[in-house]
Amino acid sequence: MTVLAIQQIRKMRGGAQSHLMLGADGNPWVVKFQNNPQHLRVLPNELLGTRLGALIGLTVPPCDVVEVTPWLIEQTSELEMDLGHRRERCRAGLQFGSRMVGGLMPGHVADYLPEEQLMEVKNLREFAGALVLDKWTCNANGRQALFYRKGREKRYSATFIDQGFCFNAAEWRFEDAPLRGVYARSAVYRDVTGWESFEPWLSSLEKIEAQRIWEIVETVPPEWYENEVGVLEQLVEKLIERRSRVRDWIAEFRESSREPFPKWNGKGVGMGVRQFAETEWGDNVDGGGRVM
Repeated sequence: MTVLAIQQIRKMRGGAQSHLMLGADGNPWVVKFQNNPQHLRVLPNELLGTRLGALIGLTVPPCDVVEVTPWLIEQTSELEMDLGHRRERCRAGLQFGSRMVGGLMPGHVADYLPEEQLMEVKNLREFAGALVLDKWTCNANGRQALFYRKGREKRYSATFIDQGFCFNAAEWRFEDAPLRGVYARSAVYRDVTGWESFEPWLSSLEKIEAQRIWEIVETVPPEWYENEVGVLEQLVEKLIERRSRVRDWIAEFRESSREPFPKWNGKGVGMGVRQFAETEWGDNVDGGGRVM
């Protein structure tokens, strides 16, 4: 089953040049096209990364395969890619769609919060769970998140978006490094005290049956990996093997120069002031921390 796109709403910012589109199901979808400027493999990365995140219990947006017809592209002048030296019409067919965080209802969505508000995020400890996913999948990008609250709420909740650079982006190989796939602001890890802070996500990952992973892989349209079944199977087999190594990569991050876990096992290790420069904002948002 796929979601049929019936209308383009607006362009989104971000390297993949996504478009916000209305689906026949009545929902708004942030759609990444096959011929996006980053790479075709961004689409299977997004689908696999997001559904694997959901499988271990992370707060991720619903995602699906979205069909965009040639007719809709012909009728919508904005459905094109800026490739720098030239422009190209968006490719018709099956695309990746991520349900827009917050939908089209009034509310507040941001990709950046002042530290006081950040520390009050309802599911702040879930950033440790996102780290589990990103170390497992070798996310080559910094962890991306959107923060949403309804009109009268005071506290935000985080949703973890943009899995397109999992599996080392288009390269589909695992090159692990301590500071890869982590959130740019150390404050989100401030209350990590030990391995218990990574539960239930870490245990959920380690206990996933291989069959559950293969079932997710089977939902990826073959054109997204150019029908190279053997290449995809090698990636997945390696991913399954990596389940038992995630603690090692978290430990390497713990021992890194960033000193992300000042309360680990009750040891008052200084946090320091190290933080990464923000990388590319999520494709769900426009400038100024607002959904556009």
